[in-house]
Amino acid sequence: MKKYIIFALLPLLFTACRQHQDSKATLWSHKMVDSHGLGDFYCNRHYQSKLDSTGWDYVSGLVAGAVLETWKQYPEKEEYYRSVKAFADLNLNEDGTMIMNSKGGSALRPSNIDDLPAGRIYFTLYEEELRKGNTKDAERYRNAVDLIRNTLKYDHSRIATGLPGAGGFFHKAVYPNQMWLDGLYMGSPIYAQWESTFGITDSVENKASWNDIALQFKTIHQKTYNADKQLNYHAWSATPADSNSFWANQRDPFIGCSQEFWARGMGWYFAALIDVLEFMPKNHSSYPEIVDIANQVATGLKRWQDDGSGLWYQLLQYDASMTADGKGDTVVGEVYNIGNAPNYLESSASSIFTYAYLKGIRLGILDKAIYLPTAEKAYHGILETFIKEQPNSSKIDIVQSCASAGLGPAKDPSRTGTINYYLAGKDVTIVENEGKAIGTFILASLEYERLNDNDR
Repeated sequence: MKKYIIFALLPLLFTACRQHQDSKATLWSHKMVDSHGLGDFYCNRHYQSKLDSTGWDYVSGLVAGAVLETWKQYPEKEEYYRSVKAFADLNLNEDGTMIMNSKGGSALRPSNIDDLPAGRIYFTLYEEELRKGNTKDAERYRNAVDLIRNTLKYDHSRIATGLPGAGGFFHKAVYPNQMWLDGLYMGSPIYAQWESTFGITDSVENKASWNDIALQFKTIHQKTYNADKQLNYHAWSATPADSNSFWANQRDPFIGCSQEFWARGMGWYFAALIDVLEFMPKNHSSYPEIVDIANQVATGLKRWQDDGSGLWYQLLQYDASMTADGKGDTVVGEVYNIGNAPNYLESSASSIFTYAYLKGIRLGILDKAIYLPTAEKAYHGILETFIKEQPNSSKIDIVQSCASAGLGPAKDPSRTGTINYYLAGKDVTIVENEGKAIGTFILASLEYERLNDNDR
């Protein structure tokens, strides 16, 4: 009888093994680029049919950057490079001195840090076109990254001397004296890559720039990190009494902080730490401190990883039993964010956490023995929970992404930063095939594929 059972189960075992091998062999980076990276995605709920005809935006830039990273890892995919180059050229003037919006004006709005990170693609384009001998385009791309770095370093509004956090970059001009976790990803990595690529090592200016980059992380971590929860609040205001900071805590502890730990905000922050440390000189006096901050973030996120799925919730410190309260938030006599939506596992944050863990391990910033199980469990959880095969198609979709989230300003009192807001706010809807999930999933997949290649 035992032999009969074993023989009867053999076909099932062979099938399971084959499916596991197929899953390991699948290049999910390619599948997502082919499904949505070259087009058919959303930027903050605005549909984009093709990448090469999409306007300048941090979301389209994230997708383009992820597609370009896929080409770098798999250079035979020349169509990926061509698509990103077309996107870059569409949004750049003849000599690279202006990044353009759809109306022909500058796409770099005054002190808007979200307008900067798409420019990271220009480093690779510069290097590749220079290698090909196309000096005209190479010069254009160099001009573009110079423009972005200089715009941030010299022209972007900062918290003024005399206020807490002096020298910190505003998230945007409409959010005066506010730093958001998101903003560390939008500004610091392109600043760091410029200094590493084009800065004159050990010059006075170069040293000042690295000090400036380190200051951004030191400031926001000091202000937003809750050591008991091991998480960072989404944002902090140096002037919490300002009407644009109505969402901010008005008293100690954590004065100026927002109320909740938003997953994608922490994802941007974690990725920013790892991406900046890739370029930061190891002999810089602040390097050990930034590494320590990255490890604090990694430790906290490991603590709040969902045991069953390996993923993370929209609001990190709660599980699905937490819901919006059905009563909403009252601001100056008006009620907003009414609903009873539950907390949910969120795809873009889970993807970018996975990317940051795997890249941090690869770079030696994070301990492989401690964090690789966390990252691998997360990646398999993403495939299981968020990646859906389209019927009768080779394409895949990625689901359960938060469309967007923010705080204020005064003219938008619905963005309160409460549990109700992050779960039931009018702009905080759950969507699929959002560029923020597509791009981060591609980046996580590239790191996972690289890991497996190294292990073979």
